Amino acid sequence: MTVTTIAGRDVHVDAEGFLTEYDEWDDELATRLAGQIGIDLTDAHRRIIAALREDYRQHGETATLRRVTTLTGVPTRELFALFPKKPAKKMAYVAGLPKPRGCV
Repeated sequence: MTVTTIAGRDVHVDAEGFLTEYDEWDDELATRLAGQIGIDLTDAHRRIIAALREDYRQHGETATLRRVTTLTGVPTRELFALFPKKPAKKMAYVAGLPKPRGCV
């Protein structure tokens, strides 16, 4: 586990830069993480991230894209628009969660 500095504080990350400590995440950090991958967070992004974090808290694993669609009611096409190219991976990164195990 590596420690890096984001938004002026030390956080624990894995080799790919995903946070490894659930409680180190907050809204300011989410904004910085999103900015690092070229996303300006909107309320729509934040609703999805909140749902993803709550699901992780309950189930102990990062939801796949299909599960996020089911949880939030947001169509896959819209998730791709909000988090271009690899939405499941990008949602997890911004939400401060481990990379999802599957892409779907």
